Amino acid sequence: MAGSRITVRVGERQLTLSNLEKVLYPRHGFTKGEVLDYYTRIAPVLLPHIRDRAMTFVRFPDGVDGGSFFEKDVSRHAPEWVRTARLTVGGRGGDPEIVAYPLINDLPELVWAANLAALELHVHQWTVEPGDERSTPDRLVFDLDPGPGATVVDCSRVAERLHGVLTGHGFTPVAKTSGSKGMQVYAGVETDDPGAPSRYAKALADRLAAETPDLVVARMTKNLRPGKVFIDWSQNNPFKTTVAPYSLRGRDEPTVSTPVTWDEVRACRHVSHLRFTAGDVLARVEDTGDLFADLDRTRAPIPAFG
Repeated sequence: MAGSRITVRVGERQLTLSNLEKVLYPRHGFTKGEVLDYYTRIAPVLLPHIRDRAMTFVRFPDGVDGGSFFEKDVSRHAPEWVRTARLTVGGRGGDPEIVAYPLINDLPELVWAANLAALELHVHQWTVEPGDERSTPDRLVFDLDPGPGATVVDCSRVAERLHGVLTGHGFTPVAKTSGSKGMQVYAGVETDDPGAPSRYAKALADRLAAETPDLVVARMTKNLRPGKVFIDWSQNNPFKTTVAPYSLRGRDEPTVSTPVTWDEVRACRHVSHLRFTAGDVLARVEDTGDLFADLDRTRAPIPAFG
């Protein structure tokens, strides 16, 4: 039997939404309609952080238990009013290919993406300029990934150390949970060198790993990671993406990549202290506003460091 379909008006656009009653998070009973409601309500704080950034969707058309797939190129099915950026990327076998990335800049585009069951929204650390040209990076990111036996509590201790170094280098770092097991630390940067964020992040990750080898590892090698936090500095590679702030994650429950205060990071002593679902995040934003807002208004140059 075909699923239900309704036509709605979102801003200046008319959209057909489908299967709103479909449960996408079975353990939580969270439906596609609730996913659409979450993204609609969180849009005022989410959209500024993804605007003009080439996006990769992680889609879960049959829910979080039904498998997922990454989607970068939406040229086959995007409505004509969804803005896309045609960017050249390395193809399979090294041959370049043109990919039509979606740019989710307004509420109709966000609702369109959510209706595709694009639960996760991943973006680059740079924006797309007129003419579909990549800008230089304006974000620096450290992705803190706990290995087996480590948790977000251990990530919090590493984040505190990153905070100390970054502030000493003139940055105003912000933190968010990954919505899964780890967290990310960001800083707004000014640079005309696309490789500078990666070099700086690697040098800092190597330094922390050398200072506390019992807690931090700066290499992805799996046998080095049990009980430690991997600082993934490579997320600054211009071709890589990181989950956007306020994005849902495709986990057992509708957890969200959630901006947090540094007081919350310092106080974290249990995984539950930095674990937030869609409902939690909507309430937090109503209470505290956008904790990620400082990122784009406190950019600083990347210092020489090594």
